[in-house]
Amino acid sequence: MRDTTLAGAVIGQDSLLKQAALVLGGTMFIALAAQVSIPFFPVPLTLQTLAILIVGLTFGARLGAVTLAAYLAEGAMGLPVFANGASAPALIGPTGGFLFGFVLMAWVAGLAADRGLTRGVVSTALVALVASAVLYIPGVAWPMAVAELAGIGGKWVGTSAGALWSGWVAPFLLGDVVKSVIAAMVVTAGWKAAQARKG
Repeated sequence: MRDTTLAGAVIGQDSLLKQAALVLGGTMFIALAAQVSIPFFPVPLTLQTLAILIVGLTFGARLGAVTLAAYLAEGAMGLPVFANGASAPALIGPTGGFLFGFVLMAWVAGLAADRGLTRGVVSTALVALVASAVLYIPGVAWPMAVAELAGIGGKWVGTSAGALWSGWVAPFLLGDVVKSVIAAMVVTAGWKAAQARKG
């Protein structure tokens, strides 16, 4: 972890223990945010993606992706870490593509952080918007075709592009913008605090 990431600037040199603590703390943060939920079908509206953006923008690509992989592993082991206390079955349900896409989302946000693109509110918000948009690729590919190719059945399998847009994408776009701005404000404030501490 380099000082181009907020976590690197705050905790300093790499150590396996520090990274393990960050991963554990990150998964707990995301799991708690996932429980703040507004009922919505098929994907509940939660603070989960806001937490993922903050983790990716703070940890960087590698550690951000590892944190989300650990989060999925916790769910696969039966821990109620997903939205509404869900666990392993959600990984093969209609939202499975979004869950697996969380790793990519954190990696994309983290990659920008690794390259020093997350110091200002506007640039960080734009990065967060791109990462949020990337999440929809596996999110809609899963119910549209990938689940069927994986041999998973259900009424939601083979959902049309129009239905996916109107029910799975469009209702969440405004929320994505708001969450991206909030994540940018949090991370930028974190950078200012870290710089003030060093100064």
